[in-house]
Amino acid sequence: MVQAAARAEPALRECAFALIEGVPPLCSVTAINEKAALAGVACGMTKAEAEQFVGLEIRVRSRAQEQSAHAALLDIGWSVSPRLEDTSEDTIVLDLSGLTYLFDSEEVIGVCLAQRASECGLHVNVAIAENAEAALVAARGFTGITAIPGGEESKYLKDLPVSVLLLSEEIAETLNRWGVHTCGVLADLPVPPLSERLGQEGVRLHALAGGKSERPLHIAEPALFFEESMELDDAVEELDSLSFLLGRLLDQLCARLAARALAAAAIRVRFDLESAFEGCTEIRADEPRRKLPPGAYERDLRLPVPTRDSKMLLKLLRLRLQSNSPAAPVQKIALMAEAARPRAMQGGLFVPGFPDPEKLELTIARIAHVVGEGKIGSPFVADTHRPDDFQMRQFGAVEEAGRNSENILLNNRQVNTKVPASFRVFRPAIPAKLEMRAGRPKRVFFQGARGIVRAASGPWRTSGGWWLEDCWQHDEWDLEIDFDLLSYIGDMAGNFLVANGLYRFYCDALRQGWFVRGIFD
Repeated sequence: MVQAAARAEPALRECAFALIEGVPPLCSVTAINEKAALAGVACGMTKAEAEQFVGLEIRVRSRAQEQSAHAALLDIGWSVSPRLEDTSEDTIVLDLSGLTYLFDSEEVIGVCLAQRASECGLHVNVAIAENAEAALVAARGFTGITAIPGGEESKYLKDLPVSVLLLSEEIAETLNRWGVHTCGVLADLPVPPLSERLGQEGVRLHALAGGKSERPLHIAEPALFFEESMELDDAVEELDSLSFLLGRLLDQLCARLAARALAAAAIRVRFDLESAFEGCTEIRADEPRRKLPPGAYERDLRLPVPTRDSKMLLKLLRLRLQSNSPAAPVQKIALMAEAARPRAMQGGLFVPGFPDPEKLELTIARIAHVVGEGKIGSPFVADTHRPDDFQMRQFGAVEEAGRNSENILLNNRQVNTKVPASFRVFRPAIPAKLEMRAGRPKRVFFQGARGIVRAASGPWRTSGGWWLEDCWQHDEWDLEIDFDLLSYIGDMAGNFLVANGLYRFYCDALRQGWFVRGIFD
């Protein structure tokens, strides 16, 4: 509990603090750090008693922070060994068999675990032994990194207090009456009398104290779900304060991803907003008092390439929040990452250089903040029969574009030189008039141009969206036209010289008129 609170708020490591739990006003101290214990604070005190200590920081216990800290501890273990046992909330056991081929020694593995734990905001004790139970006892009793040679478990554990064996209250009281305070004294007791007085639990504790207990590991399956959350005592409304908290959570999230050699392909942010009955009004100079809707706020941030750069992710989230901010103060923050393998890119000799995908994504986000979300990207035709219907798709990864360019350069001799026909669309469509004979177009008039239809193909009738306000019903014709004289049509940005060719016309049944959709080049 103490580690989880200090991980969420690193400034607490430098001062005495206590965690309280319970329903007000019956809150009591449930955990304290070492500095608070030296100051005289004890677990079980009421909140009012704890507030009498000068300089003591008091925080409410957070289950979400503890779950995030435990998930980070698992990620640290999986970063070294795939065989891991999730022993308890604050303890994991790793199987290091065969890992000395990757690391110089077992001590190096311990240093690596401690370093990665520090990067994830945790301070851990690491113990290495031939059996799991001896390593567990040593990790509870020794600080830092401890490596126990094979066969010397009893020598290393003999001076540790029997409390590291996690005794029940009844057995702890019995051993205290017997004067058994260390593991060495307990290991020296004869087993038969100990079994007669304490039963099989006494035999198990005797083996633990001597470092002779062995058992198989219960291997846990690694998860690919990464989440960091934070519950706030006071709701946050300012974007600067919210960005500071988001930056801290992103640092922790990216450290966990780095420990697992993964990156984030997408980030989802979720805010639990303040209740409508608590501070639900906002006063501004330019508008009257208004109510803020309660509930939740969610945003997804999809990335072109997986990354674990927390600073870049923070800038993207900040831009997203600036363009569409929460409607009420934030009470709880949750960040979830969709994990993926980090990108591996190798430049080509004949491929032009591309901008860094992270910087490009940041530039695109800044442009989207100006023009609006969903208005920047690569257009593609939607899967519908609606004419001219398209959607904006997020720009793809740069390395894919580079691979395509390289393939074109390498296969340049095999490229088909035949240019396919293209269709130039007029936006908006140009109003026109058609002269019909026997149900087929014979003459066309639009924007001062008059032409004779030499060939006609159609009509192709399409309709849809009848359940929407902007439904459509079109009859399309492809017409080959010879104009009587050349003239200019188009918009003021750049006139288009009318030429004989193949055009597409359509009749809009709802608007009762003809229009020119475009020309085939």
